[in-house]
Amino acid sequence: MAAKTVTRADLSEVVYQKVGLSRTESAALVELVLHEITDSLAKGENVKLSSFGSFIVRQKGRRIGRNPKTGEEVPIEPRRVMVFKPSNILKSRINDRHDGRKR
Repeated sequence: MAAKTVTRADLSEVVYQKVGLSRTESAALVELVLHEITDSLAKGENVKLSSFGSFIVRQKGRRIGRNPKTGEEVPIEPRRVMVFKPSNILKSRINDRHDGRKR
């Protein structure tokens, strides 16, 4: 059974139904929140959402990699990567409940 993917439109629809904003205002609100998160991460700031998790920006140094086809060594330049660390509450919800039932 394939898992459903939640889209921006889905999030906007939930805001529309639960908050009571117009569909246009709901979509704008979702876009604003995602834009703020993206801008903070682009600046190298970490984003922590209580009871959800943290988006953490890490710096990776230069290293030597290997082309899997040829075996040739290739330098990998330094870069920033983003990781997501779920909160204990989110981990618990994912692992302990599925469709409202205990596993």
